[in-house]
Amino acid sequence: METDEQTRNRFQAELEFVQCLANPYYLNFLAQRGFLRERTFVNYLKYLLYWKEPEYAKFLKYPHSLHMLELLQYEHFRKELVNAQCAKFIDEQQLLHWQHYSRKRTRLQQALAEQQQAQQQQPPHGNAATK
Repeated sequence: METDEQTRNRFQAELEFVQCLANPYYLNFLAQRGFLRERTFVNYLKYLLYWKEPEYAKFLKYPHSLHMLELLQYEHFRKELVNAQCAKFIDEQQLLHWQHYSRKRTRLQQALAEQQQAQQQQPPHGNAATK
């Protein structure tokens, strides 16, 4: 039976590890050292899928970590990570995603603000003047 402190420490360690999975160069490091071929490590990655549940995912700062955790469930992906070019490609794709995401999110927020402003300027519906 774990104490509260042990539970807290395990939670923090697993949180930090799952977030490290967002770094493709760290995944490349793990693959090159053979960790991704070890059955116990692969089982651990499977166990960590509970982080996809909303009550745990809300603590993550790097959402790509969940996508990588999902991809790590596939042997082919784990094998490809040995190649440094694979890690570089993933890193470039992440950067492109964030660049596009930021611009798109800014445009959506501007459009929403303009829509809200237009709604505030419109008179309320109904014929209040005739009452």
